[in-house]
Amino acid sequence: MTGREIRVWQRVSAGLLSLVLTPGGFAQTTPEAPAAQQQAAPPSIAQQAQQSQQVGPVTAQGQGPFHLQVPRSHNPFSPYMPATAPPLNLTNSSRLHDLIRDGKLYLSLRDCIALALENNLDLAYFRYNMPIAEADLLRTKAGGSANGVNTSIAQGTQGGFSSGGVGSGGGSSSGATAAGAGGLVTSTLGNGAAINSFDPQLGIQGFVDHTTQVQVNQIQSGVPILKQNTIELESSYSQAFPLGTNFTVTDFGYRETTNSIFNILSPQLTTNFNFTIYQPLLQGFGLATNERFIHIAKKNLELTDLGFRAQVIATITQVENIYWDLVSSYQDAQTKERSLAYANETLADDQKQFDLQNIPAMQVMKDQSAVATSEGDLTVARATLRLNELLIKNALTKTIEDPTLAEMPVIPLDLTGATDPKEVEPIDQLIAEAEKNRPDVSEDQIQMEIAQNNLKTIKNELLPKLSLYGEYVGYGIGGQLNPACALGNECSTTLPTGFSGAFQDTFNYSSPEYQVGFALNITLRNRQAKADQFRAVLDYRQKELTFEQQKKSILLDVRNSQYALQQAQARVTAALKARDLAQKTFDIAKQEQKLGAMSSYDTLTSEQALAVAESSLAVAQSAFEKARVDIDRATGSTLERTGVSLDDAKSGVVTHQ
Repeated sequence: MTGREIRVWQRVSAGLLSLVLTPGGFAQTTPEAPAAQQQAAPPSIAQQAQQSQQVGPVTAQGQGPFHLQVPRSHNPFSPYMPATAPPLNLTNSSRLHDLIRDGKLYLSLRDCIALALENNLDLAYFRYNMPIAEADLLRTKAGGSANGVNTSIAQGTQGGFSSGGVGSGGGSSSGATAAGAGGLVTSTLGNGAAINSFDPQLGIQGFVDHTTQVQVNQIQSGVPILKQNTIELESSYSQAFPLGTNFTVTDFGYRETTNSIFNILSPQLTTNFNFTIYQPLLQGFGLATNERFIHIAKKNLELTDLGFRAQVIATITQVENIYWDLVSSYQDAQTKERSLAYANETLADDQKQFDLQNIPAMQVMKDQSAVATSEGDLTVARATLRLNELLIKNALTKTIEDPTLAEMPVIPLDLTGATDPKEVEPIDQLIAEAEKNRPDVSEDQIQMEIAQNNLKTIKNELLPKLSLYGEYVGYGIGGQLNPACALGNECSTTLPTGFSGAFQDTFNYSSPEYQVGFALNITLRNRQAKADQFRAVLDYRQKELTFEQQKKSILLDVRNSQYALQQAQARVTAALKARDLAQKTFDIAKQEQKLGAMSSYDTLTSEQALAVAESSLAVAQSAFEKARVDIDRATGSTLERTGVSLDDAKSGVVTHQ
């Protein structure tokens, strides 16, 4: 190298080092940079990156795992007390702060995934669907209808969508919303005979009554003013069972005193016991009919778990896409920095030559124009980098209200991704993996199971209402003789004088009543039930078509992802060749400039072409990495490739990587 070239690279190196030491600087050269440029990079950058990866913690401290369940307690008053959930924890995990070095945030792809599992708000939002599904199951176990769980993928993370990604709808499945509450309202899902509450019902009622009535005549009471005092207490217990059986037990007793001279007893004590059992034999009979909402709620639990897996895949896919956009803009900004440094160096050298009157003024003006162009390109590149830094911080944090964090530069440590074996797998194998691993495939299968079960249970609604019932009633009467009785010898009784004796007579069959019967109710024409049943069949046929369509969509999604990967790989190969050719052209231009065959402006033009080729290569490499990410999403293997544990994702605390 000539003395002039050595001075140029020394100044470029000094410029890059000063950028590293400033908050807005950059800290790594592209892996494809020429050897001379790599030698000019500050040696401390690689050491800082290595230290950041070594020091990064395995677990995040200060953030408890997410764990919410339906409250259960042995306290008898607990069912009547409101339940609550802990307040939101909007503090970023300590892992984020452990990755900060010298005012910069150093992120590897693995760090990004771990931070997303701990801090991403889309995942935090979806975690609440799991206790919601458990609460819905508890509701159905009491005989209530299933409200459903909205398991559609949350997409609040900005900047992570790609043309074939989850966010754009490519390969999306109806299974993602199969557990939605809207289906229970607008479709025939869950229709059938009414279900009584499986929770026991206990009722108690009592009153004290005093009545004074002026008598028109004294024939009935023997007194001109009749006075009565009544005390009554009634209790009831009822419960229904999944077979459709339900029973009711009622017991009441009252005490009545009166001033009538024709009443033998005053006070008069009366007890009554009534037991009634009801069993439907046609409509409303059977476990399948009365537990249909329990089956739906259990399936919704499975759908929620699969939906969370789909949410984790979608979030990781978005985070990876954002990361590779960050890498591309980071490398592009570095390229623009080098190009501007070389343009300034050329301008400075030509200015000296112009001062010596060795070159015309037009040459200096061309150099100044090249510097202005490079400065504009650098401004755009820095703005793009700034945007991608904000997007990655938005995806990996719960809040970025801290001004220091919001303005902090982000240094990507992984400039290329690991080799993915799916790049060379045959399409048939990729499709088989997708059918096995994709959550939406399992969601669609569960949706079909729910629809099939609904066809069976809704038939019960067509049947007439035929029920068998039995009733037992026992009575007991007692009391003390009325001291005002005026019936002579009739003012006597053998009835017990207290409530205990009267209550005993209620159950000793001294005055029982038995009744057994049936009730038949037939709805003539039965159009409403018939329409619901027929619509359920039609809904099922539509679901079968949707199921087949989803399978075709998955095949198309996998094929498109493979084509996109092949195209991206071809673009990288072409961009590498173009970069190498631009590098050779630049090297030749420098040699010819030394021989006087080319001007410094011609060499500067070659360097600018090299910068464009390097930027194009960075874009192509980013697109290739995102195509890798998308084919993992299409085949459902994102979690396996990235080593993500669903247990860690559910708890929101990464315990291993």
